[in-house]
Formats: sequence, structure tokens, C-alpha cells
Amino acid sequence: MEAFSPIPPEWVDSATHALKFCCPRCGEPPSVATAVWINRRAPVYTHNHKRKWQEFYQCECETVWWAWSSDRPPNPWQTNDSPDMPPPNLDPLTGLEDSWGSFEP
Repeated sequence: MEAFSPIPPEWVDSATHALKFCCPRCGEPPSVATAVWINRRAPVYTHNHKRKWQEFYQCECETVWWAWSSDRPPNPWQTNDSPDMPPPNLDPLTGLEDSWGSFEP
């Protein structure tokens, strides 16, 4: 099974929504899942225009669960290189550098 396949596998039909980012039955993290599928066909946009997807996991205990990608806990080994706020010299709508904002006479 390909995690990024556009066609969902049959096992996702029985998935339950996990309120914590782990198996709701045994508490194991998604890293021990025997199968994974990410629903990238239907992203949801948050209030700050970020996308989130449903991530489906089939746990080794045979429980099938899903959670939002935005609910994933932060990775302790990764630095946060993508802050929520753009740098002050970028236009928040276009993401392009605002050359007028830095002009000083």
C-alpha cells in the first residue's frame, strides 16, 4: 500500500478518530503502524491558511484510526524552520518581498 495513493485502501472505512495522535486502543504511536494512508485529495484549510490532511493508520493491534496532520506532536529532533508569522519584510498576502516597507529617506 502506498501512503500517497489517490485511492483509499478498504481498511480506512472502519477508522475511528483518535483524539490524541496515537492508537486509541493500545496507545502506540503511528511509527509502529503496519499500514498508512494520507488523504491528500481533500485538504482542509485552517484559519491561518495552512493545509491539514487526514492521516490514517492501521496499528499492529489491528485498530484503524485517523487524526489530523495538524494534531501531530512536534518532532523533538527537528528545529522549527517555518514560523507561523512571515518575516517582517514579506507581504503576508503574496509572500513576496515588500521593497516599499524597508525604504528609509
